[in-house]
Formats: sequence, C-alpha cells, structure tokens
Amino acid sequence: MKPDLLIKNARIIDPSQKIDKVSDVLISQRTIAQVGENITPSSSKNMTVVNASGLIVCPGFIDLHCHLREPGFEEKETIATATRAAASGGFTTICCMPNTNPPIDTKAVLDYVKNKAESDGNIRVLIIGCITKGRQGKELTEMYELASAGAIGFSDDGEPVTSSRIMYLAMEYSRSLNLPIIDHCEDKELTDGGLMNEGWVATRLGLKGIPAAAEEIMIARDIALATLTRARLHIAHVSTAGAVELIRTAKQKGLPVTAEVTPHHLTLTEERVMGSPAKHSKYLTYDTNAKVNPP
Repeated sequence: MKPDLLIKNARIIDPSQKIDKVSDVLISQRTIAQVGENITPSSSKNMTVVNASGLIVCPGFIDLHCHLREPGFEEKETIATATRAAASGGFTTICCMPNTNPPIDTKAVLDYVKNKAESDGNIRVLIIGCITKGRQGKELTEMYELASAGAIGFSDDGEPVTSSRIMYLAMEYSRSLNLPIIDHCEDKELTDGGLMNEGWVATRLGLKGIPAAAEEIMIARDIALATLTRARLHIAHVSTAGAVELIRTAKQKGLPVTAEVTPHHLTLTEERVMGSPAKHSKYLTYDTNAKVNPP
C-alpha cells in the first residue's frame, strides 16, 4: 500500500477549476483527497510530507506531438527514455507521432508500440496512426482498423499529404470516426532545396530560403477541405503569421480547427542560424543546430 502524501505550501494552479493559490494537497491511495490551507499531517507513519514552498502543483501536462522514434530509430530515442524525460518535465500523457520505421500504418505496428509503452513506459502514451501507407501520400491506411486498435488521430508527420483527393478522403473517414487529422503543412515544390526561412539572413548567408507561403498554401487547402467535410483538423507546428490568421479565421467561422506551436518558434528567429554571437561579428558563421522544419 502506497503511503499518503501531503504536499505543503505549494502554489496550486488548475485552470479547469480557476484555481491559483498557495495551499496544501493531501493525496491518499493515489487520489487527491483534500485541497486546503493548513492541512494537519496525520500521526500515521504511512505518510510522507513534502514542503513545496516556491514550487507549483498542477494537473499533469499533455504533449500532443512527440517523436518516440521506436521502432527503427532507437539510437535517437526509445519509448523508455522518452517517457522518462516527459515524466521529469511534468508530462503525464504524450501522443506519439507515426514517423517510425516501419511507420505506424498497420495494426501490427500500432500494437507493438502500445505493448512497448505498457511494458517500458513511465506515463500514458497515446498513439497517432498514419494517414497514408508508408507516409507516402498515395494510398490511405486502414483507418478504421487503426482506430479500433487504439489510434487517437491520424498524421503523416514529417511529410505532407500532397494530394488534395487523398486528404479529402482521409477527412471523410476521420469524420466518421470522430478522430482528428493532424497535418504537416508543407508545399514541397516551394520548400525544395530550401535550408532556412526566406529573408535577409538567408540572403546574407547565401542559403536558399523557404517562403512562408509554403506553409500557408497547404493550411488554406486543409481548411477548405475541413469546411467541406466538417472533419476535425489539427495543424502541426504553426510557424508563420499568415498561418495564424488563417486558423484564427477558421475558428471564428466555427470550424473544428485547432493548432499547435513549438517552443523554438516562439522564442527564436532565423538570426539564430548565424550563431548566437555571429550577428554582431563581421564574419559569417553557421549554426546547424538551428535548422528546423518548418524553419
């Protein structure tokens, strides 16, 4: 039997209940039993008391877009290491993208990831299945079978679904399943050969740029198809102002469109490609650690 846990003097933040205050939390048998000020510890030896002054207690975070890399790319990450890192950061649920090798485009691969997450994982792992076989954008997966096996959405993450006809069909199926399509929006003809965001930094470094339109064109198409099908659409890693405006307008119209953004797109610009101190130097340098997609 796990000991009771009393967390004292924590800042408790729970937006769902509009709570933001310093208080105590009593957890008994893995259930929150009481939240309030000056909770008195019991005399039971089966209790752990933690002074959380200066710390925050909140519901577990959820990450909608994770690359667990297993199977196929275990040298980069595994389900065990990824879930351990997520737990350390306060995440209790993560959604794994299907850009593995083989990709999560069949029930067999989905079952493998599910079983691996249950045996090796430290937190809950929800699985996103592929939209198309092999993430090739040419033929739909057995979406009903993936959904029955536990997929919570569909994406070819890392690759766009270039064909509007294939995306239309995918949205029709996903709507009947009440599951979202999560799209990596990129016009490959516009991004071909591009290395970074199009602008003065790319010109100065002599690198081919990627225009914002490469993202915005595909988002506009997806929103048009979502309007037609009423399917749930989630836009991954939004990175341009034009994309934000398209999504804002779609939401104002009541369309089932949502979006996400990454920390580096909120905190960095293309100037980082020159390296931290380089922008103050007369010498040109390159920091390939700053190369991301979208740029």
